[in-house]
Amino acid sequence: MNSSSFHPMAIPSDRHPQQLLSGGTTSSAQPWTRMPYQDLTRFDGASTLRQWARLHAGHGRQALNPPSAELAEGWALYHSGDFAEAVAIGLQHGRAGMALVNQATAIYANYLEPHEALRLSLFRQVFERASAQSAAEPDDCDALYWQAYALGRYSQCVSVARALAQGLGSKVKGALERVIALQPEHANAHIALGAFHAEVIDKVGALVGRMTYGVQAEQAMALFERGLELHPQSVSGLMEHARARLMLFGDGCMQDATRLYEQAAAVVPIDARERLDVELAKAGLAE
Repeated sequence: MNSSSFHPMAIPSDRHPQQLLSGGTTSSAQPWTRMPYQDLTRFDGASTLRQWARLHAGHGRQALNPPSAELAEGWALYHSGDFAEAVAIGLQHGRAGMALVNQATAIYANYLEPHEALRLSLFRQVFERASAQSAAEPDDCDALYWQAYALGRYSQCVSVARALAQGLGSKVKGALERVIALQPEHANAHIALGAFHAEVIDKVGALVGRMTYGVQAEQAMALFERGLELHPQSVSGLMEHARARLMLFGDGCMQDATRLYEQAAAVVPIDARERLDVELAKAGLAE
C-alpha cells in the first residue's frame, strides 16, 4: 500500500439506467455499469427488513426505522447492487423513497460510473434533490447527509481547492455538523466530517484550514474515532481514516494506515456496497 488514494475502476456493461427526469433531474442514454461480481448476496424485501439494522448501521436513526414492505423491495435491489432499478422504485414512492433514490444514485456514481461528465451530473442530481428536500424539511438527516456526500464527491472530482474557493466547503461542513447535532449517533456523518477536515488541511495547510475553514487535525481524528466507535465495521470509514492519517501526518503513519486497510479488507461484506469497499481495500493493500 502507498499513500496515494485508490480510485475505483468501472467495468463496462450494457445495462441501461432508469430515467431520472423526475424532480428536475437530468438523464442520459448511457448505460449504467453493472456490478462486476456475480457472487453477490441477493436480497428480497423480507431479508432486507430482517437485516435492516445491520445494513443501515452507519445511518443513525434510519437503522431504527425500517421502510414499508413495498419500499423494502427497492432497498433490496440497492443492497443487491441493482442501483438503477432501486432508483426507479424509490421515485415511485415520492418523499418516502428519496433516501433510497439519493443513496443509490450517489453510491453508483461514486463507485461504478466510468464517465466523468455523467458522474458529475449524478452528483449534481443528488445534491439538488437533497438540498430542496432539506430546505423544506431542515431536520431531515438523510437529505442533509446525501446533500453533503454528493457535494463533497463532486468537489473532489472538479478540484477541492476550486470548490473551497467557491464556498462549497462550508455547505458540506454545515450539513454534516447539522446531522451530528440532530443525530449524534450518525456514524457516517462523523466519518465524512473527519474526512472533510483532513482533506481541507491537506489542500490549504493547517493554519489556513483552521483560520478560514474551521478545521483541525485533532478534530478530524476525534470524529473518526467516534464514527468507528459507533460503527466499527464501516469498511469505508476504516479506509477514510487511513487516508486521513496519511494526509495529516505523512508516511510516518503508514503502518497505522496499513493496519486500518487490513481491517477493512477482512470484513465479510453484507451487501453490494460493502463488497465494493472491501475490494477497494484489498486493491489498496496490493499497491
